[in-house]
Amino acid sequence: MKEALKAGSDGRFDLPTGTVYPALHRLERAGLIAGEWSVVEGRKRRTYQVTPMGRQRLADERTNWREFAAAVTSLLEPDPWPATH
Repeated sequence: MKEALKAGSDGRFDLPTGTVYPALHRLERAGLIAGEWSVVEGRKRRTYQVTPMGRQRLADERTNWREFAAAVTSLLEPDPWPATH
């Protein structure tokens, strides 16, 4: 999981293992993801899937994030018509 985050973000998210797994456990307890164990090449591996409730929460949070990001962007962009003093 840690490696997938790092690869999927072009190295921008290189989180310590102690951060990733507690977050996964919280998401699973909240019913937003479901995990299952499997054996791959003789090693136990836990995989996670987003639940229907998790997909809905993700859609809601994406909307909130986009609104927040747009507000921050509007504050950071230079004013095209600066006030004259």
